[in-house]
Formats: sequence, structure tokens, C-alpha cells
Amino acid sequence: MRLVFGSLAAQTVRAAVRLRVVELLGDKKRSAVAVAADAGAAPQPMTRLLRALTSLGLLREHEAGSFSVTPAGTLLDPQRPHSLTSLVRMFTEPMMLRAWERLDDSVRTGDIAFDASSGKDFFSHLKELPDLSAEFNAAMSRAARATAAVLPHAFDFGRFRSVTDVGGGDGTVLSGVLREHPTLTGVVYDTEEGLAQAAATLVGQGLTPRCSLVAGDFFRSVPEGSDLYLMKSILHDWTDDQAVAILTHCRRVLPPAGRVLIVEPVLPEVVDTGTDTDGLTYLTDLNMLVNVGGRERTRTDFEDVCRRAGLALTSVTPLTRADPYFLIEATAA
Repeated sequence: MRLVFGSLAAQTVRAAVRLRVVELLGDKKRSAVAVAADAGAAPQPMTRLLRALTSLGLLREHEAGSFSVTPAGTLLDPQRPHSLTSLVRMFTEPMMLRAWERLDDSVRTGDIAFDASSGKDFFSHLKELPDLSAEFNAAMSRAARATAAVLPHAFDFGRFRSVTDVGGGDGTVLSGVLREHPTLTGVVYDTEEGLAQAAATLVGQGLTPRCSLVAGDFFRSVPEGSDLYLMKSILHDWTDDQAVAILTHCRRVLPPAGRVLIVEPVLPEVVDTGTDTDGLTYLTDLNMLVNVGGRERTRTDFEDVCRRAGLALTSVTPLTRADPYFLIEATAA
């Protein structure tokens, strides 16, 4: 029953974000009537929403009709640094959910449900809607923060001179690396839409002198000049052939001692319910199928796409404290 009602819980959380429930409650007890008034909502339905959020562990009801925010609920406050509100907005976005309604069609055909339901691919859809594109960038930035915190200490960046973050978005991950390795220089490489917030990130971190922004299309080329090419959550957006194309462009500019570092989940060859008890990685895999046409991959799958691109996979290491991500290192074959 929890599985069947999962989409209802997601919509409840979406409504809480859209009505700014956690922001309006703040850090004290407030009545549902007061929250409703500030949200421009009706008191009785607001009480029902707050009680549903309480049942999901996001709020606490003290006396009847009086609520406060739990630690889990603070994740829905956009003013907090650990907020998940951008992720909530993105993953409950109606266009994404419409694609999920066609999951069975994608399973039958292998086709991308998003393209069929919207008439265009996911990234073209974002390109036409700057506000949604900014929301997507914020969601990806939030998802990258745990990686940005641990990656600089989990890999020997000190042996390299320059790192290009391919599909680096707003620069969150590369900023984390450059902050901890002051001799490194960097390049954030992405589309113009992907880079829209990157300049502000670099300025905020004081990294502008050591990092440049380059707009382009990684299906056509990647910039020359680095000895490390980093990709965080990029290949899983694309089919195997497209992943090979991206990796091939990296291989073409890779110096003899250079490396390609891929940061993505690595699925076990056989499902292990002991390590993925909530199924999130496999649900993400299906999300790739219906919305963008990509996939999560096993080690064997990564070895295959690397081999086809002229690369040799040399190691696969769990990224501690950034589950479910792994560090996948490759060299020129």
C-alpha cells in the first residue's frame, strides 16, 4: 500500500513546497489557521495538509491544530543550505510525471516517453523555459553538494595540472575540488543554459582566476588542455552510443598520462536488496529511461562504453559518504 500511495505522498510534499508551509511555520509552533492565512489558503484544508505532512514525519502536531517542523521537514525550507526544495519541484514537475505515465510503453519499445508526451526531448524542453532550466540547475547543484564535499579528499587530484568538468553545470563539484587543491586550474564545460549560474558560483568561491567557463556541446568536442576530465552524473543521461561519443571526445584530447574520472552510481551485476533497500538507484534508472533515454550502469557496462571509446577502465571505488556514487577511473587504452 505504501508503494501504491507513493505518488500521493510526493504530491503532498509538492503542495507543501508550493504553499511554503515550512517557511511559514519557521522555527516555532503555529496554528494551521495562521499558516493558512499567510499562505492564502482555506483553514480546514490546510489543517488536513499539515496533518498529512505530520503523518509523513515532516511536521509535528502538538495540541489540536498547532504544528511545528521536524528535522526532516527542514529539508523543505529553501532558505536552508541543505534544502531539497529544488529537487522536489523538479521531480514532481508535471512534464516529468506525464512521462512516467508511459513507463510501460518505454519498457515495451525502449523509446523515451518524455519525447512522445511533449513532442521534444527533455533538454530542448528546458532550453525553452529559462525558469524551469534554472530550477533544474539548482536541483542538480543540490544533488552535487555531497559529492563536492567528499570528492576532493577521495581522489589524488594533486598529480594533475588542470581538470575539465565535462557537463559541469553551475560548477559546484569543480569548485569543491579547486578549493582543496590550490595548484589546480579548471574548466567548467557545459551548454550555455547549463552554465547560466556557474559564474556566480565561481565568484562566490573566489575561484574566477583559476577557473574558466566554456560553452559547447560534448557530442561535438571537449576543450583541449587538461590532463584530467571529470564527469559527474553525465553519462547516465544518455544511451550507450551517446556515452561512447562523449568519452571518445575526451579520449581525443587526453594526454598520455591523463585520466578520465567518472562519478556515477554503479549497479551490482545482481540486485542486492541489502545495499539499496529503498530502490532509489533503480527508480533513477527508470527515470532515465522514460525522461531522457539514459541508464544507470554496472561495472561491465562502464567497461564496455570505455573500451568502445578507446579507454581502459582501471578502477571502480565507492565514494564514501556520497552514496550511491563511485569513482570510475579510466586511461587511454
